[in-house]
Amino acid sequence: MSIDSASAELRAFDAAARLGGMSAAARELGLTQPTVSAHITALEKRYGVELFYRRGRRVELTGFGLSLQELTRRIFSAEYEAKTLLQQAQHQYAGHLHVWAVGPYNITPLLKQYRHHWPGVQFTVSIADSRRIVQQILDYQGDVGMPVHYVDHERITCLPYRRQRLVLFAALSHPLAQKSQLSLKQLEGQEFVLREQGSTTRRVFEHALKQADVRIRVSLEMGSREAVREAVAQGLGLGIVADTAYVADPRLRAIALTGPELYTHAHIICLKERKNARLLAHFLSLADTMKDPG
Repeated sequence: MSIDSASAELRAFDAAARLGGMSAAARELGLTQPTVSAHITALEKRYGVELFYRRGRRVELTGFGLSLQELTRRIFSAEYEAKTLLQQAQHQYAGHLHVWAVGPYNITPLLKQYRHHWPGVQFTVSIADSRRIVQQILDYQGDVGMPVHYVDHERITCLPYRRQRLVLFAALSHPLAQKSQLSLKQLEGQEFVLREQGSTTRRVFEHALKQADVRIRVSLEMGSREAVREAVAQGLGLGIVADTAYVADPRLRAIALTGPELYTHAHIICLKERKNARLLAHFLSLADTMKDPG
């Protein structure tokens, strides 16, 4: 068996393990699904091991498969770091960073400043909720992330960045839209449009409601801030959002919440093992200079 064949088989396994299926792995690798399956079957037959439990189109790692995945993660992460280092040597401060964030509002000013200092660096920005961001960083599917909560994990470096106050907003036609401020108690029984379960903003808001013994009705769950804003503008309920993410709209009015301040806190995360990589180190240093004081 050639070195190229072994590498192809391990890449096929790693992609299927990360993405949970042969078809998804084939799309990422630019191969056909039968080719990916053949690579993985070849590994299993050659070494007499079982790497996956097959469940229809989905696959689930066996115990041995989980152990092998830990190694392939390191292999392909090291390969990526080696290529990046060589590119940086060839083109000073050039390269690519894949950033994951909950939205564009906090991350884009940071990217603007980074590009000002190091214009040769290109970015890919992906949007997801905080839980997925953490997992993508752990799975080597991104270089740096910006979730809106502190991440306590042995493999992750987590730095505070910006505190975001939560604000209420309503359609102009809503009975509460003429109020300049409201307490949580005044929200009793109101209909809301909220992000899906897993949203840190939702978790913080619902925790505050529980502490205040206030019950609301969730009329809609939406998968993005933009979808929440549009649903609220159509009069389908009240909304809650971080002040940094509130977008002025002639159909909407922001309303201050009185009482204990509700906020989320954006953080910058990356893998501890990669924090000293040149482009990442620059990113962390710049974020530290731009973070909220105190």
